[in-house]
Amino acid sequence: MFDAIASFFAEYGDLFIGGTFATLAMTAVPTLIAYAIGIPIAMVFTITSPGSLKPQPVLNAVLGWIINMGRSIPYIILMVSLIPVSRLLVGTSMGVLGAIVPLTISAIPFVARMVENSFSETSPGLVEAAQAFGANTVQIITKVHLKESLPSLVRGAAVTFICLIGYSSIAGALGAGGLGDIAIRFGYYRYQDEIMLVTILIIIILVQLVQSISDIVARKIDKR
Repeated sequence: MFDAIASFFAEYGDLFIGGTFATLAMTAVPTLIAYAIGIPIAMVFTITSPGSLKPQPVLNAVLGWIINMGRSIPYIILMVSLIPVSRLLVGTSMGVLGAIVPLTISAIPFVARMVENSFSETSPGLVEAAQAFGANTVQIITKVHLKESLPSLVRGAAVTFICLIGYSSIAGALGAGGLGDIAIRFGYYRYQDEIMLVTILIIIILVQLVQSISDIVARKIDKR
């Protein structure tokens, strides 16, 4: 049995290593970009909501509509429709680079809504106290909302990362590479069940690691 396992990984080990790194790249890069864009969107959405720091009903409604619309489009449809955009921005719609564009765009509204929900958990009393001490809008956002919601933001980043692992598998099945491509090309089309099983196990391990690390970090930084 051990000889069979050793022989299997000797033959397919490089394939799985390459697929895992491709999946991590397709997941980590869009997550970082989505948070860099999604957090400012969530900030504007939060401060312009009714009863907030700078109420702007029209702007808030437009932002909410855009965010909800972005979250409503199934990923596979979004990926196909953004092929021209991917080619324009990164020169290709295939491979890891080609997948990063639709993965990022699909993640931005998701992140914006998650961050807005995290901000909404901030105690109104803390905001009022900051205002009483003369804090301006930027200070309230950065030193109250961001600081208080940091554990929730960390957990939200893990949820986003895990969600994008699933999306990257869909992208892989459509030519982006990674673990999804391995599962379809070898496990499904060639009826190699052992490759499908190992691919699933690797994805499970990745998800468990990301979730465990985020839980540990969130507990460390949670001072409440």
